Amino acid sequence: MKRKHLKTLESIYSRPISANISWSDIEALLVALGARIEEREGSRVLVRLFDERRVFHRPHPSPMTDKGAVASLREWLNDNGVNL
Repeated sequence: MKRKHLKTLESIYSRPISANISWSDIEALLVALGARIEEREGSRVLVRLFDERRVFHRPHPSPMTDKGAVASLREWLNDNGVNL
């Protein structure tokens, strides 16, 4: 895994939950983990990873991901063995 992806993963697992993580960095991390990302209606994206499907809302107008989405993503990654 590239250093940039590790830095994003560290931000996802930081306490308190960070609200300064760019969605594009999260998408890049997920792709590095083997995810397939598909565009859906509006600003929704479907992420296929760990033989599961999750739908996330791409943030706008700001590119920063909100704390709730980061917490949900952290829980999903942790449940599937992706941690620091």
